[in-house]
Order: sequence, then C-alpha cells, then structure tokens
Amino acid sequence: MKGKINTIDLFAGCGGLLDGFLQEGSYNSLACVEWELYPCQTLANRLKNKWGHINAANEVIRFDIQRTEELFNGFDDEEYGKHKGLDSVVGKKRVDVIIGGPPCQAYSLAGRIRDANGMRDDYRNYLFESYLKVVSHFKPKFFVFENVIGMLSAAPDGTPIVDKIRKAFNEAGYIVTDDFKNALFDVADFGIPQHRNRVIILGVRKDAFQTTEVINSILSDFYNVFMPKYMGKTRTVRDAISDLPPIFPSKDIIRSGGRKYSHTPISNDSVLNHSPRFHSERDQQVFAMLAEDIESGANRYTSIETLKALYTKVTGKVSNIHKFYVLRWDEPSNTIPAHLYKDGLRHIHPDSKQARSITVREAARLQTFADDFEFLGPQMAQYKMIGNAVPSQFAKIIAASLHSLIKKYC
Repeated sequence: MKGKINTIDLFAGCGGLLDGFLQEGSYNSLACVEWELYPCQTLANRLKNKWGHINAANEVIRFDIQRTEELFNGFDDEEYGKHKGLDSVVGKKRVDVIIGGPPCQAYSLAGRIRDANGMRDDYRNYLFESYLKVVSHFKPKFFVFENVIGMLSAAPDGTPIVDKIRKAFNEAGYIVTDDFKNALFDVADFGIPQHRNRVIILGVRKDAFQTTEVINSILSDFYNVFMPKYMGKTRTVRDAISDLPPIFPSKDIIRSGGRKYSHTPISNDSVLNHSPRFHSERDQQVFAMLAEDIESGANRYTSIETLKALYTKVTGKVSNIHKFYVLRWDEPSNTIPAHLYKDGLRHIHPDSKQARSITVREAARLQTFADDFEFLGPQMAQYKMIGNAVPSQFAKIIAASLHSLIKKYC
C-alpha cells in the first residue's frame, strides 16, 4: 500500500482505538461512526485539535449503525440530525482497514451476572452483524475487531457467538484465526498500567492474497511474532498517576459552577478533567479506612468476603460482587470499566489522605490516554467513555503490528 493507510472506525466511542492508530503514524482516518453524543463531541474535538482534521465534525458520524442503508446513503433524523452519509465522506478513497468493536456489555461476564436473563435477549449480542455489513460494503484488506473476554463464552441462543462471528466473516470473504483464545491479550503484558483482557480479531480478505497459506502466515505473524514483540515491563498505578496533583477532602462542601464538591479543587487548571466526583462523609471515611488498612499492612479488608460484609454493614445492602477495591500503588490497576460512571467504589485512590475514588484524568492515565486528550460532556459521561475505550497505547501496538504485516505482505 502506498501512502497512508486509510481507516474507518466503527463503534468509535471517544476514539481510544483510533488515537492509537493515529499515534503510530502510518494511518489516516477517513470516518468514524458512533451513536452517543458526548463521545462524538470528544472524538471530533480530538481529531480537529490534535490531528488537524478540519472537517472532523463531518467525519464523525453520529448515527445508529443498525440502520446501515441510511448510514451509507444519508439521513435526516430527529435524534441524529442530518448527514449525507458514510459513502459521501469516504468518496472515492480506498478503505484499507476497518477498526472497532461493538459495545461489550452483552458479552461481558459482569453484565451476564447482573442481568436476570444473562443478557440473552440483549440486541448488542448481534451488533457484529452491522459491523460485517460495513466491512462487506467497503471490502478493506483487513479489519480489526476488538471485544471482551466474555465473547469467548457467550452463547445467547445456544450457539457460541464466536462460531457465528467466524462463519459470518468467512461467508463475507474474510479469514480469521481458528482459535480465538490465541487472540486474547491482557494489556498489562504490554506495559499498560491496568489488567484488561481483550480479544483482538484480525480479519484478512481472502481474494486480496494469492493463497490461504499466505493468509495463515499473515495471521500467525500477527499473533505469534508482531504482537508479542511489544510485550514489556509491567507498569503500575504509581507509574501512571502518582505525579498528578493530590486532591484532598474539604472541611465544608464547596459549590461552584452548578456543582458541589466534597474535595478541594486543584488550583492547577492545566491538568484536564482532574476532579473527583462528590463523596459523602460516610464514603470518605470508608475509603480512608480501606486505604489505611493496606498502607499499614494490616490487610483486614483484602478478601472478597470481608469487603462484601463491609459493604452490607455500611449500606445495609447485599451485593453478589464485592463493591470496594483500593488500587495498589505497585501493581497494575484492575480493569477500568464503563460501570465507573455509576460509582467509583472499586477504584479507590491508594492514598488514604485523599479519601476518594479516581478522577477522570486518573482513569484516562490508566487507559493510557495522553494528557492533552480532553473529554467533553458531563463527568459521568466522561467516565463511561473512558471505560468503554481501548487503551490508546495498546491500540498503537495493534496498529504497529498490523503495519508490520502490511509492509511484509502488501
């Protein structure tokens, strides 16, 4: 391939996957599709101000990908506004790679635990079909499909979803790995300061290469040669967030700009999105106690059962999942989830003096977003879009591995 490698990003969110591809330097974004408002605003802002896309507002298409024909040809919609469509944005440009992954809640193990019907009736189980329609339409040589580990065991109608995906892509003219377990990675193994298991499916168009043996070599190189090359030293919570300004509890509730604060806002406004959510005095006391328990080495509240019992004692509620967790300074973080927008109980700052959950910027650091990546919208929407994102530095590794394949085989 000559020149930049052109991409389309589906289920783009705020752009964690795309930002990694653009950081790699070999790729050019033609268009992105996302249906939530604040991630679209955030992504368009990033494309314009960081990557120089002056038409970013048109390139980021806010629409429901399930309405595929309208997505291609244009729409005038009460919810999503008016747009000429994806075909108009792409024009006659060659689409080389399609990237993205459908929302993962329907496949996630936690989601299946919380849902009374195990997410079997969730429409998101089949959003890969919409992804496939776009791939079939543009016929790129490659696609990168990202999702959660729960995808490997999901079988909403009794048939494993991985079998459906493999069969559907094969019928559309693409070959993927025979064993999706080979496609499972913990991003912590690649120097990301967070444990996060993700399935990365590389698809290769059959008729773009002479033989199936060549395609099998491409897939083998991706999973067994190029991706492993980037495995590196473990990075910890300390590495990621310890240099950020501390934020301590305030003696009194602070009201400013229509918000109330339990912690004193930092005076250094050069750090974007670095303000914690409001915490009650009760929660602050619990957070401080749990962090002190680890700092002192007492470790009275480090087992799941003791944490569940504490939650019941504090709230009077019973939970099947332990709700409290303090990040460890010298380990990678636990997974940063979209659920973080609902509460921060499982992402408590390790400094007991700060007695709070992590800020949006701290969550972004653990997801390896650059400090100049600005998240727009309400704070809860910012937490959600960060939790839904691919860590941008891991995305950069995927992009570099794919670029190595392209240089070798194309």
